Amino acid sequence: MITLNVDLDERSYPIFIGRDLLEHFISDSSLIAPYISGRQVVIVSNETIAPLYLDKSLKIFSNYQCKTVILPDGEIYKTYDGILPIIDCLMENQFDRRVTLVALGGGVIGDMTGFAAAIYRRGVNFIQIPTTLLAQVDSSVGGKTGVNHPLGKNMIGAFHQPQCVIADTNTLNTLDERQLSAGLAEVIKYALINSAEFFTWLSNNIDELNNRNPAALAYAIEFSCQDKADIVAADEKEQGQRALLNLGHTFGHAIETALGYGNCLHGEAVAIGMIMAADLSVRHGWIDEKIQQQIIELIKLAGLPTQIPTEFDVRISAADFIKLMAGDKKVLDGQLHLVLMEALGKSIITADFDVKKLEQTLNAFATD
Repeated sequence: MITLNVDLDERSYPIFIGRDLLEHFISDSSLIAPYISGRQVVIVSNETIAPLYLDKSLKIFSNYQCKTVILPDGEIYKTYDGILPIIDCLMENQFDRRVTLVALGGGVIGDMTGFAAAIYRRGVNFIQIPTTLLAQVDSSVGGKTGVNHPLGKNMIGAFHQPQCVIADTNTLNTLDERQLSAGLAEVIKYALINSAEFFTWLSNNIDELNNRNPAALAYAIEFSCQDKADIVAADEKEQGQRALLNLGHTFGHAIETALGYGNCLHGEAVAIGMIMAADLSVRHGWIDEKIQQQIIELIKLAGLPTQIPTEFDVRISAADFIKLMAGDKKVLDGQLHLVLMEALGKSIITADFDVKKLEQTLNAFATD
């Protein structure tokens, strides 16, 4: 078991990474005890994950008063109304401020459970047990919680840190290929924002990751989590460098919103968004086309799309992008800030980009 730490003073917490972690926590009840303040626990999962891992999770919390909430599976349910079953369970059972919520699932379950924990009684504890690669390398760490709005992704939410993250890599064995690829998009992101060496490692080991080699996955997860932990510790509320973690996300969120939540997976949209960011960076002369092609090739090898899908009854124009990006969380005082690339493994947050060049990129990727 690898243990990393997110250093946030009194709100610091560990990230546990390894194989057979659920069994490890079942066999030793003292391992979970430091992260639960009371006797009440609510496990939140979905209809896909619960049949696979709920029984094991219940055994981890067998010494507590435990209830479960099983939500439908899918990004389409990540709404304010979607979290009401969690709140209803807490209210109906009169759970107090010492209750601990447990998010058992992917990024959607983690975001919804964390947001419910942030708003119930003005904030209660929660634990992350991520079961997808995307959640293990990214969304379970850092305390971003929330739900979507029809006009924008993750626009309703709160910063609310978990007590701990338990990333059992065995759960990745039950992921379908599309979900595994979606997680690899976030792994690639960490290479592009600050590590050319990690990009080279990914390029050399992408087949091992696609084939779910345990050692390769463990290294990719550890690197990604450590990178995010360091950034979050330096900038918890995204006032500065944490925005680097949004590479590809401004474009990607616009794609998700336009196509309808769930039609294009988050990781797929981020992959396209990173290629769009690379394209805009090339147009500014900040990186050359050779680097852009290396990025495209790695994204292809990870099984991810490089163009906006057109099989849905929706087309996205450059004007659609502009409208959706205007509502992005990275708009400050009416000015859009983008994460772009200065080199392979070096990204920057900037509002100093040429609007005409942005329009050229948007037109190059638009489907309408």
